[in-house]
This record gives sequence, structure tokens and C-alpha cells, in this order.
Amino acid sequence: MPGKRLVILGGGGFRVPLVHGALLGRDSPITEVVLHDVDVSRLNAIGRVLRHQAAGVVGAPSVEATTDLTEALTGADFVFSAIRVRGLEGRVIDERVALGEGVLGQETVGAGGIAYGLRTVPVARAIARRISLVAPDAWVINFTNPAGLVTEAMSEFLGDRVIGICDSPSALARRVVRALGVPSASISYAGLNHLGWLTAVRVGERDLLPELLASPAIESFEEGRLFGAAHLRSLGAVPNEYLHYYYDNEALVRAELAAEETRGEFLLRQQRDCYAMLTTTEGDAFEAWDAVRRQRDATYMAMEGLGERDDAEGGGYEDVALALMLAIAQNSRQELILNVRNRGTLPELDDDAVVEVPCVVDGSGARPLPSDGLPSHGVDLVKRIKATDRAVLTAADTGSRALAVRAMAAHPLIDSVPVARRLIAAYQEKLPELNYLT
Repeated sequence: MPGKRLVILGGGGFRVPLVHGALLGRDSPITEVVLHDVDVSRLNAIGRVLRHQAAGVVGAPSVEATTDLTEALTGADFVFSAIRVRGLEGRVIDERVALGEGVLGQETVGAGGIAYGLRTVPVARAIARRISLVAPDAWVINFTNPAGLVTEAMSEFLGDRVIGICDSPSALARRVVRALGVPSASISYAGLNHLGWLTAVRVGERDLLPELLASPAIESFEEGRLFGAAHLRSLGAVPNEYLHYYYDNEALVRAELAAEETRGEFLLRQQRDCYAMLTTTEGDAFEAWDAVRRQRDATYMAMEGLGERDDAEGGGYEDVALALMLAIAQNSRQELILNVRNRGTLPELDDDAVVEVPCVVDGSGARPLPSDGLPSHGVDLVKRIKATDRAVLTAADTGSRALAVRAMAAHPLIDSVPVARRLIAAYQEKLPELNYLT
């Protein structure tokens, strides 16, 4: 099989070594990696990490870097999109403006997620348009957040050749299967990105989830401890960890308001120090980066009540991306939970709505598997969040500030037109990327 060219958009990003590491020492079709970023210093820093990471690895893919998007995309077989418009500084603004109105300050959920989407969608659409012209046969794997919203925006130009990924559903499925003590199982999962539920775990014709919900083992894994056995039994399902922001919103807002720094502020401080170290000090850049990465992973969702997180199980988004690329490149059947166009899978949503569901992947791309559907208690929330996403897409397409306010007000964690107006005004004041809204 001829070698494949992988282009990483956001190639100077902190987590790029995870993707690169997933390619090393594997039977991977990727022989060339191209890093694209608008920040040369970050590209240089991450390029140094990758060189040290690949030292001594036989057959490691070549790595090049560029700030020219067309140059990067030319000849691409796969494009991994992991951009962050306005960087972590933008995330801090997303969080702090929301908290200033007493609503959730979080990267992808609520006010922060809407602000992030409003400044990201125009850029994502422009990138998708460029890909459609320069590399129309490329497969695009989107990890740019808000992942479902951005994947749907890109699908307007790329159709089914853009597929969104997230590691949360796959990690949830692994933890549940491990808690049941079975080697493998068929998972039913349905929802939107960061808004889904695991509703069945089948071995043969038998659904083992009711047994797990009734067992003390339900609190042996992350989501069981996060939500509590009683709540999970009442739901009859295991929610994605991000549902915590909806189920316990008031307590989390209080915790964020009381915290010395937001998650974004922590990451911004950590990454500034890390990039400065990578560009100014000698020694093994990969080891230095990895030490920072371990600290970052260990504190993920600590404010939400999980404390120090054990990341030993691995299998993050980089492995989902690699599994997806391998299945397409080698035309080998694989089942993965992905963000794809609905195509009638969830009857409550239209065919073009991007949903997060189990899919079968092969050389022709990803297709949703038959679904057990949404749990009844989640239908209204999913429909409301999808309506919010659609309002964000329309606001970004038309440049309408009024529609941006409508999108903000429609979100169940805001649910107020006056608050929405103040939020949009504050975000526009601090984010020049939103000046297109008039």
C-alpha cells in the first residue's frame, strides 16, 4: 500500500505528540506528517518534541511544518483538524465572561461553548472550503471543539468525508465493559457530542447494563462515582461525563466561582511555561513535554469532583483517530463511536444533524449502525441543544448578532434573553473574532 500523507491543522498544539505517538511503532499507513499552524514558535517547539519522540523508532513517518494552508493540504490523504481559534486566551475569556453572569464557564457547554462556536465556525467553514478545493479526496477527522457543531459546519462543504471524533464515549464504553468483567460487548450509545448516554451493553442477545446498575460495581468507575448509583439507576443509563454540567449545574457554577483559577487559566499558565521551556532549554523535549502532559491529564475535571484522574488505561482521542484512519485506509471493518450525519438513526433529529453514535467504518467511510435510540429522558435536552447549534450555525452564516443572542438564550443553562444579550455584548468586547456579528 502506498504511503499516506496526514496533515494536522493546529500542528503546534500541545496534544499533537499524542497523535504522532500513536503512529510510531504501529502498522500505520501514514508515512508523512505535515504540521500546519499560524504560530511559528509553537510549530518549532512541537516539531522538536516530535523529533525526540521518534528518535530510534524504525519506520517513523517524516515530519514537516508549514504556515501555508494550501501547501499543507496539497496531496493530503487525511486531515486532522484540531485548531483553537484565539488559543487558550480565548478559552479563558469564554469562561470568565460566563461566570461574570453567574452561568457555567466551560469550554464546550453553555455560554462558553457558544462563544467558542461562534468564533470557530467561520474559520472551520473556510478550512473545509479550502480542503474541498485543494484535497477533495482527503478524509477529514475533526477534533476541533465544539466537535459536533464544528463537524456539522464542515459537512456543508465536505459531506460525509468529515467525521468528528471524541474520546469520552469510547472511554466510557471501555470502563463499563471492564466493570462488568467481560472481554467484549456490543455497546448502545446515542446523543450529541458531550451529550450522550450509554443505554445497553449486550453480550449476544443479553443486555448486561441492568445488572451493572443494580450492582455495587456501578460505582467502581469514573461515571459511577461522578453521578452516583441512585441517579444512574433512576436514569437506566450511564451518561457521558459532560452531562454532569447539566445535572448538577448550580453546584458546579458555585465551585467555579469559588475557585482561584478556571481550567482555562490553569492550562494557559501551564502551556506558556511548557512552550517557553521547550524553546529555551536543552535536553529531551519529549520527556519535558510528557511530564507536563501527565500533570494536565491527572487534573482533568478535578473541579467536577473526580479528583486526581488515573489515565493509565490509555486509548484517548489519538487512538480513536488512528483506528478511524486505519479502517478507511486499509478498508478493514471497525466499529467506533463517532460524530456523523444522522441519516435517520435518531428519529427525533433530521438527516443532516451530526450525532454521536456507534458507526461501522471501512474504506467507504463511516455509517451509523442501527440504534436503540435516545433514552426518553434525554430527548428534549438533545433537541434543544441541537436547536442551539443550528442557531449558532445560522448566526455565523448570516453574521446576525440577533441570531447569536437567540442561540445563547435558547441554551437551557442560560434560558434568558437579557442574560444572553449581555453575554454576547461582553464576548464581542473581548473577542475581535466576533466583530462580524452586527
